[in-house]
Amino acid sequence: MADITHGQMPHAEPSAHEPGAGIPHPYHLLKPSPWPLIGAFSGGLLATGLVVYMHDGGSFLMILGVLAILVTMFGWWRSVIRESVVEHAHTPVVKIGLRYGMALFIASEVMFFSAFFWAFFHAALDPKASPINPDAVWPPPNVHVIDPFDMPLMMTLTLLLSGVTVTWAHHAIVEGRNREAAKALGLTVLLGVLFSFFQAYEYVYASFKFTDGIFPSTFYMATGFHGFHVLVGTIFLAVCWVRTVKGHFTPESHFGFEAAAWYWHFVDVVWLFLFVSVYWWGGHGGVIASH
Repeated sequence: MADITHGQMPHAEPSAHEPGAGIPHPYHLLKPSPWPLIGAFSGGLLATGLVVYMHDGGSFLMILGVLAILVTMFGWWRSVIRESVVEHAHTPVVKIGLRYGMALFIASEVMFFSAFFWAFFHAALDPKASPINPDAVWPPPNVHVIDPFDMPLMMTLTLLLSGVTVTWAHHAIVEGRNREAAKALGLTVLLGVLFSFFQAYEYVYASFKFTDGIFPSTFYMATGFHGFHVLVGTIFLAVCWVRTVKGHFTPESHFGFEAAAWYWHFVDVVWLFLFVSVYWWGGHGGVIASH
């Protein structure tokens, strides 16, 4: 109060990692946290619930596990945001580690999608004869494929536009224009929701079901897994929008947004591969390749 009385602003509390704060290194030593243990129990509960559900034992444990995972994610990530915004514990050295971690996470996601693409191309390039596909052609004759230049093209344009708006938001944050960044992020979130709506519409009106053969199963696995990533990325960007409105991001410190932008660009690139290989080549060009 004395500082305010004399016309001076009170000094902010120094970061725990600033010189003279008693920590002779730039690394972040985590405080004791319950979230790793809670997360382990939540993961075990979800795995058990999935096994019980797959053996016709009901969905109660599975739903409880999903809710426990969501609570863990909310609580743990809230702690990470506090460490960055309030405690100023994310030093340049710590941010390097966070960047490596996000890069490795995206690399693991690339391996996930590689497996689905492998399954699709294996089935398309070497189709096997079966009662529903006696001539071993691709796509199977019982499947009425989706026109890639109908709804899939609209979905492609939507995602590409969202990549433009998220890049716009990034440049605005770097230049300190947070209000403009919030507008760009809001548009990105809306485009993500629109893409999910288009995909749900496509699934509802598709002429084939997941169990109708190898084409539908690989199609739904690849596009559905990507759709899940779009949903996660949309939530990720929505959280970044809230943080932008609250002023959490500065030109010098905004890795939380950068991680979301990396993830969103990855989702965009995967969709381009899906559009070309699964919708266009796999649904039309694959017929020529199989003969």
